[in-house]
Amino acid sequence: MHGPVPAAWLLVALCAATGVYCLLRMRSAVEEQRRAAGGEALMGFGMAVMAVPAAVFTPPRWAWPLYAAVFGAAALRALWSARTVPHHVHHLVGTSAMVYMSVAMAAVPPAAHHEHGGFGVPLLTGALLVYFTGYVLLAGARLVPAAVAVAGSGPVRWGDRPELARACRLSMGIGMVAMLLAM
Repeated sequence: MHGPVPAAWLLVALCAATGVYCLLRMRSAVEEQRRAAGGEALMGFGMAVMAVPAAVFTPPRWAWPLYAAVFGAAALRALWSARTVPHHVHHLVGTSAMVYMSVAMAAVPPAAHHEHGGFGVPLLTGALLVYFTGYVLLAGARLVPAAVAVAGSGPVRWGDRPELARACRLSMGIGMVAMLLAM
């Protein structure tokens, strides 16, 4: 996106690490966790690619419509899944935000990609900022332990650790806020 280069690289690292952990979560024994982790891995890696500083790599013009198509398909999948699992509504908002940012980047001339901000629909960007800021605050509050785990319940696999899945979602929410602020 279009922020300071060190901050952009930190965002790339955060989103890529989140994507890698989500890939590990896809090995869960619970089918719904695997399905959610796949969508979250796509979001993490997609956000990492989008956050690469424009001074280092400027994608070709055809990349943004392709990006919008990929996340549009993911949004349709999230819409279908949201019928039965309410958490997928958040995935729908996230993938729709990625479509929005891709379309905004495609609409801006390549020379303007090196300038700071100034594209996108301010009202929509603001609404997405409000949503993701609220999500980050709520997700952060959910990380505070409410009770001690039951002793003797056995070892928990990496893909089945709910606190790490929440931290993963919190990281992506923070990344989304940073990317929307940079628009």
